[in-house]
Amino acid sequence: MRQVNLRAVDLNLLTVLDALLEECSVTRAAVRLGMSQPAVSRALARLRSLFDDALLVDGPGGYLLSERAEQIVPVLRRALAGIGNMLDAPAFDPATATGRLRLSTPDLYAAVIGPPLLAHIGREAPGLNLDIVAPGPAIIGDLEEGTLEAVIGVIDDAPAGIQRRGLFDDGYVTLLRAGHPAADDALTLGRFLELDHIAISVTGVGSTPVDDVLAMTRHKRRVKVTVPNFLAAVEIAAQSDLVMTLPESLARMAAGVNRFVMRTPPADPGRFTLSMLWHARHQASPRHVWLRDAIVHAAAQVERKVPSGD
Repeated sequence: MRQVNLRAVDLNLLTVLDALLEECSVTRAAVRLGMSQPAVSRALARLRSLFDDALLVDGPGGYLLSERAEQIVPVLRRALAGIGNMLDAPAFDPATATGRLRLSTPDLYAAVIGPPLLAHIGREAPGLNLDIVAPGPAIIGDLEEGTLEAVIGVIDDAPAGIQRRGLFDDGYVTLLRAGHPAADDALTLGRFLELDHIAISVTGVGSTPVDDVLAMTRHKRRVKVTVPNFLAAVEIAAQSDLVMTLPESLARMAAGVNRFVMRTPPADPGRFTLSMLWHARHQASPRHVWLRDAIVHAAAQVERKVPSGD
């Protein structure tokens, strides 16, 4: 197989080759390219030398493509289209953009960030639709493959090739329904342990941050029920004497309808940072830059409702 030194090849010849193979005529190719016929004839001679093939052969009524030229056509078209896209990437206009955006985040933060994010998209990019999917075991691979634009979650470290930005800090609170027998009591550790609890386990595997804190002091709460998502837990807590400890951003949204009273948990896992991840290949993409700015804007609205904890 011949080794081709691309540095020695005049890549401008490829546009001439495309015109010649499309027109099957030196004259028509010259008109199309705005070149003289002798100049295109010389370019054809150089192309024949480069490919070691006639490319255009005499036929009835004009030139025909050689077998090698027929093989070249689809490859050449893809190559020129790719170069054109690379050099002249279309600008992203949110007002006229269409299609779908795909994010991954737990239901908790879909409920918290989803409303202001959708409002922002509705104002600036009404033709875009949003898919929010639950985190799966291969979210980093999905970012690498481009099946996800961004991931929102509690992720402290990002692997190589993945960009990370903190959105806001959150903490934990305990919710009791309005009218709960313990609603007016001080929520001491002893009282906390006397109550029946709802635990949220998205994966169904492992312990919760609250139980980890309790285990450090050899305490254990009674978990009456475990559910896979935060919104189910909120509804159960609103209609029972079970209590739940959850991130404050969602608690404030749930307590805002006066169904709950909010307390500081005596077994406090501490504050944590909600982050956004995306792949480095999308760092400068206008569409992705706009989406990340929209997510940051939505997170800022949530952050204003969550005290800093200072």
